[in-house]
Amino acid sequence: MALLVLAACLAAAPARAADPGRWRVTGTTTLPLLYYQGVTVDPARNFYFDGIFVGLYRTNPGFAETARNADVIPPDVHATEGYNHIGDISWDRAEGGRILLPLECYVPNGPNGGNPCLHGSIGVADPGTLQWRYSVKLDPAEIPKAMWNEVSPDGTLVWTSSGGDLLAYRAADISLAHAAPAHPPIHSVRRLKGAVPPTGITGATFVDGRMLVAGQAGKDFRVYSIDLATGARELEIERTIVGESEGLVTAAAKGGTLSWLIQPFNPEGNPPTYSPDHATLVSFARRVAPSSPAGGSGAGLAPTLRFFHRKRRTVLRRGGFSAGVLCPEGCRATLTVKRGHRLLARTSRRLRPGPIAKLRVRLTKRGRRVLREDHRRLKLTLRASLRLPSGATAKRRATARLR
Repeated sequence: MALLVLAACLAAAPARAADPGRWRVTGTTTLPLLYYQGVTVDPARNFYFDGIFVGLYRTNPGFAETARNADVIPPDVHATEGYNHIGDISWDRAEGGRILLPLECYVPNGPNGGNPCLHGSIGVADPGTLQWRYSVKLDPAEIPKAMWNEVSPDGTLVWTSSGGDLLAYRAADISLAHAAPAHPPIHSVRRLKGAVPPTGITGATFVDGRMLVAGQAGKDFRVYSIDLATGARELEIERTIVGESEGLVTAAAKGGTLSWLIQPFNPEGNPPTYSPDHATLVSFARRVAPSSPAGGSGAGLAPTLRFFHRKRRTVLRRGGFSAGVLCPEGCRATLTVKRGHRLLARTSRRLRPGPIAKLRVRLTKRGRRVLREDHRRLKLTLRASLRLPSGATAKRRATARLR
């Protein structure tokens, strides 16, 4: 029997995996413990945190607090729905800007694994006042609680998870027209079965069109990236940490572009890796990836743009500039070459997943005329708009002087 129990435990534990070295830690930020569950950021780089259970807080880019609401959930919602816990939050540009709050009932050691309600909702709060606006209930047949939510880069979908599956809801359905209690629950429009990593999900964000999700199993802390077209995932970060994994955000902090909210709590009561009485925001920067080797897939690399220098005579003879574009997952690439605000060349092409592709950015009539008549070493800017399979758009830019 002991051997059977041991075998079952080993089967349930996620397999160890080496950190792939894609991200490096750039620094940590010590925060109040109240900033516990989740984190998001708005276009003005203001940060929003929630915790310990029902509070909502805003800071400026330097993490100085500018507003707080100790309990954003109204008393009548507490009483009628039972919600007493907010997970990892997300900023959404709809309705002039709003904070989306994943809601659940949480009672430690309570029935149904601590979830006596067996239903969840998405709450909506005002980012300026941090006051409640309304909530929309999610179909309990699909999801028993909402532990996190993240808005897609194009603002059309709101992602969360139920068990081992990822679920997406139309962002437009989270509206007063569907608000509880007057309206029935909304239904998901996409479901990716088995896409949730073995370490679960405590928070999510988007980087270059791929969803990054954080989770843990004991001291094994991981961030995975997930291709939302297929549900395929790749390990991005692995660390051994004593603490509790929480939210994830794409924002500039401490020299990084990705930050992970980690708390000191651990069931064993061991000394935590970071501050024992504060929240810690751990910031990461992507390591510079080497060029994809010839014939390589480029998998795991960020979309990349190169401006191959050409002599004026060569550009005129070939009818365009030469550029290199790497889209590891494929993309629809629109490239332009400008001098100041003047468009000199343009092209658009669909790229398949694979190594860096060489494209010709074709001269416009104006571009041909400028290159023939202006013989100075012109400073040119190559811009790329890369439409990724997830629907997100990555922007890249490179500059060069015409010889």
